[in-house]
Amino acid sequence: MDLRDRPEDEAFRKEIRAWLADHVVGEYAALGGRGGSGDETFGFETRLEWEKVLAADGWTGIGWPVEHGGRGATVAHQVIFNEEYVRARAPGRVSVLGEGLIGPTIIQYGTPEQRARFLPPILAGTELWCQGYSEPNAGSDLANVQTKAVLDGDDWVVTGQKVWTSLAHQSDWCFVVCRTEPGSVRHRGLSYLLVPMDQPGVDVRPITQLTKTSEFNEVFFDGARTHRAHVLGDVGDGWRVALATLAFERGVGLLGHQVSFRRELDHVLAAARANGSAAEPLMRQRLARSYAELEILRFNTLRSLSDFDGPVAPPEASIIKLYWATWHRHLGELAMDVEGVAGTILEASPYELDAFQRTFLFSRSETIYGGSNEIQKNIIGERVLGLPREPKGEIR
Repeated sequence: MDLRDRPEDEAFRKEIRAWLADHVVGEYAALGGRGGSGDETFGFETRLEWEKVLAADGWTGIGWPVEHGGRGATVAHQVIFNEEYVRARAPGRVSVLGEGLIGPTIIQYGTPEQRARFLPPILAGTELWCQGYSEPNAGSDLANVQTKAVLDGDDWVVTGQKVWTSLAHQSDWCFVVCRTEPGSVRHRGLSYLLVPMDQPGVDVRPITQLTKTSEFNEVFFDGARTHRAHVLGDVGDGWRVALATLAFERGVGLLGHQVSFRRELDHVLAAARANGSAAEPLMRQRLARSYAELEILRFNTLRSLSDFDGPVAPPEASIIKLYWATWHRHLGELAMDVEGVAGTILEASPYELDAFQRTFLFSRSETIYGGSNEIQKNIIGERVLGLPREPKGEIR
């Protein structure tokens, strides 16, 4: 794996770097790169307008095929885009779930009519999406989904509850995994529906987190409707489509997050030097370890992207999810230890957190959402290492 830029890569890097320098100005520069994971409610309206600025010059969906409105960018160029985007402290993206998850899934499994209807508004930043996977009794165990949908004439009628639905309160559409075959169990009988959010029968209730923000929501479907043509893939084949979406979630965008992680780590290092804690042997060792582990994460992610060649995530993708979620949680703990007693004091009233406090609190959720650490360890043990499956009998 050669990590050096080729001449065409260097040219692309200069192009996106120059464009960002010209456009990350004024109110967009004032955001200071905020609006990412755990901070999605910050500057939302400004960031929504930024999506249209990106779209106007063709910087949305750059990895999408040209025939579907993208640039057809190589993996290397997508990596470069994400790296330079974060380095420029550009606004946190609003349409991550649309552009990064449902868009590629529609390209992979959608009909020509579905592609024509849904892809252009995603690229334009005019329709936002949320993900209807997790339920109170079906979080990491997605196959236990109980939300139901039945056909009524030309409509699917959806009834059930989803939880931890990121940005549902700001979304126009939700891709919902639900049970369409009565009496079916586990991954059989599931379908993947595209459901409009602005309608009777959809009740969104924000969940206030430790950070006092509400990126996550509960969503209640009580007779909500969507057209029968809005099923992605075949009826009853929702499990396969859902797994494909999860594959895209483990994709190139993570490398942009890693540049953001490096910036966070640099702030922690600077704080440790400023207050003298970096001179303490144990703290110096922890700081060095965090740096080394982040480098390992970057190289391992690049290697996995070079090996990935299909619409369904290989089980090895769980290694990356487990690694980055655990690393970021440890970084939050390290940041608070560097701050010491000062880390227990709010930035401002009534509940304004500093960057270290936000990382510490929100990173706890990262070891849960997208598949908890425990589930990732099971997948790695059983499907990567070939260890015996855990017994499913009654625990006494």
